[in-house]
Amino acid sequence: MIDIKEFKNRRKRFMDMIGSDSIAILPTASISIRNRDVEFPFRPDSDFFYLTGYPEPEAVVVLIPDREEGECILFCRERDEKMEAWHGRRSGLEGATTIYAADDAFPVEDMDDILPGLIEGHERIYYNMGGDQNFDQRVLGWVNQIRDKVRTGVTAPEEFISLNHFLHEMRLYKSRYEIKLMRKAAEISTKAHKRAMKNCRPGMYEYQLEGELISEFIQNGARHAAYPSIVGSGKNACILHYTNNSDEIIDGDLLLIDSGAEYQCYASDITRTFPANGKFSKAQRDIYNLVLSAQSAAINEIKPGKHWNEPHDAAVRVLTEGMVELGILKGDPEKLIKDDDYTKYYMHRTGHWLGMDVHDVGDYKLDGEWRMLEAGMVMTVEPGLYLPANSESLPNQWRNIGVRIEDDVLVTKDGYDILSKDAPKAVDEIEELMANAG
Repeated sequence: MIDIKEFKNRRKRFMDMIGSDSIAILPTASISIRNRDVEFPFRPDSDFFYLTGYPEPEAVVVLIPDREEGECILFCRERDEKMEAWHGRRSGLEGATTIYAADDAFPVEDMDDILPGLIEGHERIYYNMGGDQNFDQRVLGWVNQIRDKVRTGVTAPEEFISLNHFLHEMRLYKSRYEIKLMRKAAEISTKAHKRAMKNCRPGMYEYQLEGELISEFIQNGARHAAYPSIVGSGKNACILHYTNNSDEIIDGDLLLIDSGAEYQCYASDITRTFPANGKFSKAQRDIYNLVLSAQSAAINEIKPGKHWNEPHDAAVRVLTEGMVELGILKGDPEKLIKDDDYTKYYMHRTGHWLGMDVHDVGDYKLDGEWRMLEAGMVMTVEPGLYLPANSESLPNQWRNIGVRIEDDVLVTKDGYDILSKDAPKAVDEIEELMANAG
């Protein structure tokens, strides 16, 4: 059950930001066809859900600060016994007000008749152009209807302003309610990663372990993954966004699993790398421990007063110095970092914001400078090394080793809290878990 007070508070904060003489219009996501008459599972637009908690398709929220008759208006589907018999129950207009605390609710089919009157008299429209061309045209059509009546004394909006500046800044700072959901998402994902480690056997196929992950998600109340799971063994672990998950898992391979559950529209994002046969080789252990040290150095840089890029800088330094020590790179670490030579084997950033979207909203820079970390932000920390066989300068013992270690980290008032800390990642811890799997 959603906490409706949370959503009402969000709407109030947002409307305080946009001020009077403004109207905000935000549709949910559209239903998408997978093939012929089969639809993709519906998932509401994150911004829309953030303000409403309303999970059904074909809905639009309109927010009008200081409207005496009610500031929050929801256009949605009406109850329909015949359609509900086929496709499931609807909240209807009554549910929109009693369950989701809209002040008013109207049939979505009546929007063209009602919305122009709501827009009339406001100077600014907060709406994100470009997300849905069909809906863009409807909004412009409503405004043009009003402009056609300006000689009668009607006021038409003069400004279109993106919702993102205010709304995405709000979403960057997680409330206690949101942190609770994200902690639950990480807890479910942790169980799934442990299950994958316990069930992994050489000779299995990658998709079979993907099935173990998804099964654990669903059994714990997370009906969907936050993103397509990456289950890459051997050479596939060196492909950053490998999602085919189709190959046989070979004895001696490392297995990289990047997978996270979505719980009540909040994402987790965890990566673990482990040996398919339960025992790291010396070369695998050396690379793994280097990446683990880089992750530890990055996480230790997370606290208020540090800026966004400091964890990345710390990880790059540890990885580069370690690759020189192992003979993977040659030269002075400082110069290798300055010349970006490390990016041959570590080509991505060390993290991203996390929240309702796996790559969540929020600016990384403000006025051209890396933004400072603050309590309530949630980020991933995910250094890696990817050593493909086609790298001619790479000694043979390192080839086809791909390692990434990723955790979900909350910035607290005096440091950090690793939401995914119960997912095993020390070498001995992983080997012990796999050895005792039975």
